[in-house]
Amino acid sequence: MAQAAGTHRFIIVGAGMMGAAAARHLSQWTDGIALIGPGEPVDIVSHQGVFASHYDEARITRTIDPDPVWARLANRSIARYDAIAAESGIDFYHEVGCLIVGPKRQGQQKSYVGHVLDAAGRLDVPVETLAGAELAGRFPAFSFQADSEGVWEAKNAGHINPRRLVAAQALLAERQGVSRIVETVTGIRQSGDIVEVTTAEGAVHRAEKVLLAAGGFSIGDGLLPRSLNLEVYARTVAFFEIAPDDQAALAALPSLIWKWTDADDGIYLLPPVRYPDGRTYLKIGGDPDDILLKTEPEVRQWFRSGGRETTKAHLTSVMERLMPALDLTHASIAACVTSFTPTNYPAIAMSDADRIGILTGGCGAAAKSSDEIGRLGAELILHGRIVDDAYGADFRADYL
Repeated sequence: MAQAAGTHRFIIVGAGMMGAAAARHLSQWTDGIALIGPGEPVDIVSHQGVFASHYDEARITRTIDPDPVWARLANRSIARYDAIAAESGIDFYHEVGCLIVGPKRQGQQKSYVGHVLDAAGRLDVPVETLAGAELAGRFPAFSFQADSEGVWEAKNAGHINPRRLVAAQALLAERQGVSRIVETVTGIRQSGDIVEVTTAEGAVHRAEKVLLAAGGFSIGDGLLPRSLNLEVYARTVAFFEIAPDDQAALAALPSLIWKWTDADDGIYLLPPVRYPDGRTYLKIGGDPDDILLKTEPEVRQWFRSGGRETTKAHLTSVMERLMPALDLTHASIAACVTSFTPTNYPAIAMSDADRIGILTGGCGAAAKSSDEIGRLGAELILHGRIVDDAYGADFRADYL
């Protein structure tokens, strides 16, 4: 039988990148807030609960984005990194730069590199354009095609540690009075002027308003009045261990986004990063195809699976072209997900129930921008709408 727990003004369900950021911002403006979500599982294979994609040590961050909305979300978030780190005492940002490479532009034809340069110009981001011998000379560890062209963003770009960013956000939120409840939410229901939140641990928490920020798990039954239109895709990332003797030679690597043709989706690569097991890895992502996870149990099972060997083989073949001198013997994989809305922007909106809000849908681009997305979610649940008028975007939530 469920046992009554505390009553709050606001509950944020989901203690990941968006939820923890929302808790920090909301607690700067008001009180009576609870942040509910489980901790990271010790054993992924046997874990039966929910997961999160921030269980990782490195995500690319950069200010350049061809979409002005995503660019603003990123720039505002990156501008606050240093303050979050200083106030929390938790470092999470590494400004190693980001290199974006694609086929060299040909005349007036539209191209990937051309779009990136156009975006940098609109945002007034200082970049260098490198090609041929100059590109190879600056980044000798990479073996790009001879007709490649690169855009080098040295400042306000590199990678963040998502685990540590979430820890910093949650720590600051708790300092500001947020109650951190380590439980797994299984149901959210509005009854009159109160919202009840039930958990797998048997508790019932009550609040005046609730913000659902559960990432891909937001599609779970019983969390919203109607099923959210959110497409959750299975993703596999590969890790290549870097031997101690090779780490010094690769220490200056930047984050990388590479498309070998304009038609390909390409890959992203994180430079060598030390992981909790004490070893140092390069991480690469870029699935060759999409697998849609239609139900919440499928999402759980996908995380437990650990990823796909076929994607590992694909990413290994990319690494053989990109870094042919690197020892690729010691490789491993992990599973994560990306969640897409119909608008390709985050869903930051009130649901059919006027006291339950939605904050989800990273669209594969939200890690670096999570602080600003969380701030907008905090505005939403406090005021019932996004007050900031700087965004001309449609942050609506759609339903099935």
